Amino acid sequence: MVKGANGMEELSDLIAIATAHIEPGFFRLNIHGGPAVYRERVYCYELYHQMRRRWPEECAFTLNGEVDKIAHPILSQLGAAGYKPDLLVHQPGYMGGNHAVMEVKSALAAYRGVKKDLTTLALFRRNVGYARAIYLIYGEEAEDDLADRIAAKAEMYAPDVSIELWFHTAALEPATQVRTLQPSAADVHSVRATRRRSR
Repeated sequence: MVKGANGMEELSDLIAIATAHIEPGFFRLNIHGGPAVYRERVYCYELYHQMRRRWPEECAFTLNGEVDKIAHPILSQLGAAGYKPDLLVHQPGYMGGNHAVMEVKSALAAYRGVKKDLTTLALFRRNVGYARAIYLIYGEEAEDDLADRIAAKAEMYAPDVSIELWFHTAALEPATQVRTLQPSAADVHSVRATRRRSR
């Protein structure tokens, strides 16, 4: 594996293409005797499959799903050992090769709460050194008001990092980045001051 790569510029295109190949049965799972439902694991595993199918052969980064970090010696010191993001784009065994951390959630579930996902994304972006944090929301209900709600929650749970918010609103259509949740200068200053006082 090549160390010290600057980044993976094709990741955004890869996410768009992979999501455009997720078929209706993986977007919503058919249930006997009832309407099709969103099932995050089903969607996420298919997203992983579609991304791996298109992964660049000579890419310096690896795509992994739900990596268990509980016993990781360095992440324990960084306060991230108990977290398990949905997808990681990284160089396993090399902390300098952390490129992107991704969390995935259905739109209906996102309306009920996003604290855990935003906390995980912020922690891996801030403490673990991932270059990108991506929050992918899928479902027909992903609309502007949901983006506004998530942005408001990000000010509470991830005030000092940038998080890319992506929406995937229909099977066989590409996901798109709808906004970047940016920290304000005041938020960053406040968080840094709080950390200094707690030392």
